Amino acid sequence: MTASPYETVMGFIVGPWLAQAVRAAVDLSLAEHLAGGPRTAAEIAEAEGSDPAATARFLRACASMGLVTYAEKGFAGTEALAVLHRDAPMSLRDLAASQSSALLWHTWARIPEAVRTGESQTELALGMPFFDYLAAHPDEGQLFGRAMASMSAPVVRAAVEVIDVAGATTVVDVGGAHGSFALAMLARHPEFDAIVLDLPHAVPGARAAAAEHGLDDRLSAVAGDFFTAVPAGDLMLLKFILHDWGDDESVHILANCRAALRPGGRVVITEIVIDDHAPGIAPLMDIAMLATAGSRERTLAEFDDLLTRAGLRRIAATPVEPPYFVIEAIPAA
Repeated sequence: MTASPYETVMGFIVGPWLAQAVRAAVDLSLAEHLAGGPRTAAEIAEAEGSDPAATARFLRACASMGLVTYAEKGFAGTEALAVLHRDAPMSLRDLAASQSSALLWHTWARIPEAVRTGESQTELALGMPFFDYLAAHPDEGQLFGRAMASMSAPVVRAAVEVIDVAGATTVVDVGGAHGSFALAMLARHPEFDAIVLDLPHAVPGARAAAAEHGLDDRLSAVAGDFFTAVPAGDLMLLKFILHDWGDDESVHILANCRAALRPGGRVVITEIVIDDHAPGIAPLMDIAMLATAGSRERTLAEFDDLLTRAGLRRIAATPVEPPYFVIEAIPAA
């Protein structure tokens, strides 16, 4: 049955409750506790040191959301809850913790001001720009890096299958955080080596990820700033980078990538591409980026404009996981 307008808008209004309930499920490790079978609220409360009565009420709320179901003995996990398990193949545990944390919520509480001014609200909310905040708070920076890796996992998996790698041997993951894109490329192409470029706070995570995957002999993580220079390579991977920046900054990044390309190389952009008339997450992400960074998601025509200004031209735009595309470009001249 179709929801009434009242029910639809009420669903929007209680959205924050749902997101924070998911975060609480992560904090209480519900997916891990219920992975082996049903447990009572009292058992979970004892394991977590939480209030027994409040835990029972919370599990009732989780049942209403479809995260758990009632069982003969207490509560059982659902397939939706399993996605929050730390060992799930594409776990959303870190993303749930990061996206519902004070780091982002203080900023998103100022979305009305962002719409009125057209400007980022992060500095007003947190006292400093977003990436400066991550650098100043390493634990939150590491969580955010893991969250972005988990969110991008299905996109990366699809992207590595469609990128033209002819003639390439070295990939540069520009602003690559923990190097998830570079690692996927290395796993797919054993002849490659890779460089991850990011700010100093992200480098330890990239090195640890490479060691965890047994690829530290083929991946190097270097501290740097893509506004200053980019290491030389055949494929410049820009995953979820340009949406963090305004047009002039994005052109600067792309121009530095173009300057670092070896002969025959390509710039590969993996981003949301907005279709003005399509429903889904893209327009919402656009507003989140406005509030967080004063930046935006873009249409394909807007990407083409950035590329032209940076001395590049698009040669392909391949849809992968909706609403994401892989955009490939080469030097225009």
